[in-house]
Amino acid sequence: MSRQSTERSRSVQKSHMSEKQFDAEKQVQIVSFVKTNVAYYERQFEKIGNHAGFAWTFNFWAAILGSIWFGARGMWNWALSFLILETFAIVQIIRGIFGNLATEAWARIEKIEGTLDLRRQQLAAAIENNTDKVDVYRRTVSSLEDAIGGIRSEAQQLEGLGLWIAFAGVIILLLIKFSQSVSANWLLEKRFSEWLSDSSLSTGMATKDYVLSAGFVLLILFATVTHYSFPGVFAWLIEFPTRPEIRLVSIGWVEQFFAFAIQNGEPFFDAITYGIRLLLDGLELIFVETPWMVIASFIILLTWLSAGPSTAIYSAAFLSYMGLLGFWEKAMTTLALLGTAACLSIVIGIPLGMYCARRERFYSFIRPIMDFMQTMPAFVFMIPVIAFFGTGKPAAVVTTMIFGGTPVVRLTVLGLRGVPESVREAAISFGAGKWYLLSKVDLPLASPSIRAGINQTIMLSLAMVVVASLIGARGLGEDVLEALQYANVGQGILAGFAILFCAMILDRIVQGNRK
Repeated sequence: MSRQSTERSRSVQKSHMSEKQFDAEKQVQIVSFVKTNVAYYERQFEKIGNHAGFAWTFNFWAAILGSIWFGARGMWNWALSFLILETFAIVQIIRGIFGNLATEAWARIEKIEGTLDLRRQQLAAAIENNTDKVDVYRRTVSSLEDAIGGIRSEAQQLEGLGLWIAFAGVIILLLIKFSQSVSANWLLEKRFSEWLSDSSLSTGMATKDYVLSAGFVLLILFATVTHYSFPGVFAWLIEFPTRPEIRLVSIGWVEQFFAFAIQNGEPFFDAITYGIRLLLDGLELIFVETPWMVIASFIILLTWLSAGPSTAIYSAAFLSYMGLLGFWEKAMTTLALLGTAACLSIVIGIPLGMYCARRERFYSFIRPIMDFMQTMPAFVFMIPVIAFFGTGKPAAVVTTMIFGGTPVVRLTVLGLRGVPESVREAAISFGAGKWYLLSKVDLPLASPSIRAGINQTIMLSLAMVVVASLIGARGLGEDVLEALQYANVGQGILAGFAILFCAMILDRIVQGNRK
């Protein structure tokens, strides 16, 4: 029994020593994290950690400094959120006490009074000459005087609301300060827990953090309060201080660049145009020149094999719609144009995505280019396309490729990077080479994502049908454009449904019913 009690006492001593060691290590970590008021934050963190739910604490300095405290601690997401609310409240307070709330109303009165003086002079002249417009001028003068009276009463009401607006701003600011003081310790403890698992996170509290946070907050407050509370005091707060010469010089540089590219790259652009024209003519020969019965039967059969009999029935109904309403030839022209752009985008995009999937630096390089291609309005990049390729179908194909070619690259990269490493390692351990690993493991597992990229490329290409018709592409987009020009609602809606049905058919063929 004495031996058991001795062992038990040793284990208790060891547990006490481990607890003390753990507390000492935690205290060192808190010191390196908070840097100031260590004892206070140690108590608050312990209180928060002992509560399963939200622990009510109060941080005086967080309430006083507000957004500056959160920014200095490195919690910029909360600092910016509180800064927006604080700025709103402070603007209301200063507007209510010092600002002229009726400035806009008095400016309107002044403008109307100028018009009223002119109408009074016209009325006096009409009375003197005894013309027929006397009653018209009297009604005009009377309506202007009534308008001035209404605006003047509105301005007086606004001037009387100043104290109430300031009072509301004070209430909002106090609520914000209370929220900051109550949530500060809880948010800081949460960031401390994240910092323990990821030491790369910034703890804040450096001199540069204080300076950056205070400078940013004061700048935002000064600019916002001055602009909304005292409008017109600083003109540069309203209009960006720019110079027309900079814009003119920039335009000249851009025009010189494109002139140089057009002059020296003509053989290159001619070769691209020839290749696009060759593929486009071949697809137009298949879709447009081939008897409609052959094309319709082929599309229905392909839909049947890919997505099942019910989808094939819908495809037959969609094709009947396009044929009976006279959209068949233009729909086939659209499919040829779309097929050219989609085929080229897929042929270029999938290999490019496969190359980028294992090369992070190259993908980081081309990602901003793809962002530019997707976000830049189509009418902007149509300008250099027309300069390089002229107007017509090749230019429309290039424009469609620029807008719709990026999803297949992105989703190919996403699919290949989503292949589990355990599966790849198992294949490599059984002797799989690079080609076998790519063709038998990576591509089959990434095929759902790749097919989704192909589908998105086709859908985005169809979205460019109407825009492409502006630069000479024929097809269903031409009917929609004509309906827009002449306000022909019926034609535009029917042609739009034809474009929709083309998209649905292609979507079912590409996606199919495979899970």
